[in-house]
Amino acid sequence: MSSARATVSKILTYSCVDGPGNRLVVFLQGCNFNCSACHNPHTIGVCNHCGDCIPACHAAALSLEDGEISFDPVACDMCDACIEACPIGANPMVRQYSIANILDLIRKHRPFLSGITVSGGEPTQQLKFISELFQAIKSEQEFSGFSCFVDSNGHLGAANWEKLLRFTDGVMLDIKGFDDSLHEELTGKSNERSLHAARILYAAGKLYELRFLLIPGKTDNDAELNRLIEFVESLGKDVRIKLNAFQHHGVKGKALDWEKMPQAGVEMAAERLRAAGIQNVVTPSVYI
Repeated sequence: MSSARATVSKILTYSCVDGPGNRLVVFLQGCNFNCSACHNPHTIGVCNHCGDCIPACHAAALSLEDGEISFDPVACDMCDACIEACPIGANPMVRQYSIANILDLIRKHRPFLSGITVSGGEPTQQLKFISELFQAIKSEQEFSGFSCFVDSNGHLGAANWEKLLRFTDGVMLDIKGFDDSLHEELTGKSNERSLHAARILYAAGKLYELRFLLIPGKTDNDAELNRLIEFVESLGKDVRIKLNAFQHHGVKGKALDWEKMPQAGVEMAAERLRAAGIQNVVTPSVYI
């Protein structure tokens, strides 16, 4: 079996909001975007082992061994003081998982699961691991019918998508903005690759859903909604669109001053899409 290992921020052994059915969700550490509205900002940066988090840990769950941060999950009480102390906002409570480790988790919870979703951060930053993990799942008869999904910002290049899609059943793709300057303001990157990824995924039959975050005064305006409609029409009106509402949960920095997206605003946007003939529109079940 492959010796590939992943830097994992968190694992959920049960989730019904990260793809179809009940799913094991693996959140990988590190992202190539720096989204102002990110509700998991601690998954963006990668620990540089500076040690500044160690004095903040009252449970003594962190230490420096051979120049690298070592995390003891048994001692940790999940107070997150270490994340607050980190100068780059990274999660020092990461753990290294092998493919065998993840397969063992799947076996343990298999009777309750429909599949696995790798999320982040941006999971395609650890492309070798997820490619080999999915390949291992697909090669085992005991995992027959177990689906493999990716939750991505779409910044992966076309050639690498081609490799990954061989073993991937579906991708949930985030588009943060259709105006490129707005997208760059919100994420630090152009949207060109993300839009191209949507086309690649749709053509391959692997675009499970296109996700769009509604932010008052930024992405909920007529221009952005019109471009969303036009883009979906260029793919196919059968595309599943998931409208997410910007909230303050987990957010840090300047986005805390932004207005939260109310349910009424989301419903108006959804009706706008449906009126344009896009019927497969999903809205949040909970607004926090």
